Amino acid sequence: MEMGEKLSNLKRILSNMGSVLIAFSGGVDSTFLLKVAHDVLENRVIAVTARSEVYPPSELEATRKIAQKLKVKHLVIQTKELSREDFVKNSPQRCYFCKKELFSRLNKIARERGLNYVADASNYDDLTDFRPGMQAGQELGIKSPLKEARLTKEEIRSLSHKMNLPTWNKPSLACLASRIPYGERITREKLKRIEEGERFLRSLGIRRDLRIRDHGKIARIEVAREEMSLFWQENVVRLVIDKLKKLGYIYITLDLQGYRQGSMNELLKKGKSE
Repeated sequence: MEMGEKLSNLKRILSNMGSVLIAFSGGVDSTFLLKVAHDVLENRVIAVTARSEVYPPSELEATRKIAQKLKVKHLVIQTKELSREDFVKNSPQRCYFCKKELFSRLNKIARERGLNYVADASNYDDLTDFRPGMQAGQELGIKSPLKEARLTKEEIRSLSHKMNLPTWNKPSLACLASRIPYGERITREKLKRIEEGERFLRSLGIRRDLRIRDHGKIARIEVAREEMSLFWQENVVRLVIDKLKKLGYIYITLDLQGYRQGSMNELLKKGKSE
């Protein structure tokens, strides 16, 4: 199916929904979905963003600016994942518990405001990754129009570029808890140092996908392979080491495989094959 045909299909899906509340993170996918939904449904769309310690504060401000630019009604709700033991203990089902609580709240808001559906911005590529949050969405009747229209991440970026959306080349987003290995408890302190460390690395000029995977005393840095050359510069290396050691890491490593989505899931996949 051609990209243009997929976009037409997406518009048809949204039109049939009649009205929708969109879980809006301000990333590439949710911004694109919000834009198309508003074009199709106009004032029958509301964007809702969750404010939480598991997301960088800068992302909240970004969602506000985007919603204002798109002229979409935008609500911000507070979520408290760190008060939930099923989240904090960080099992492989962590995302399921998080999304179940979030989607339950979004369903309630949608009912109160007379909206027919709640939609997330899962895309077609997400079907190939370990995504327990998708199960929570299915159980609670959450729609995934991008996935239903079979739109891939690359196609969403391309269409976003054509629509002049500022997020078309934005790095992929994921909650900060995804940087912590399964089984290691999630704490406020860990989330804070991950956020501060990644913000610092961004300030050095990293523009593409970036993660600091938190392995206790070890910081495993993932960046796109074409941006690894930044770390061959002695002055940059010294800055990175000094900063991350101040944040509590003892060993600072660069993952030679580079950034890859869901790298913390590799151990789960390995376990299944053994």
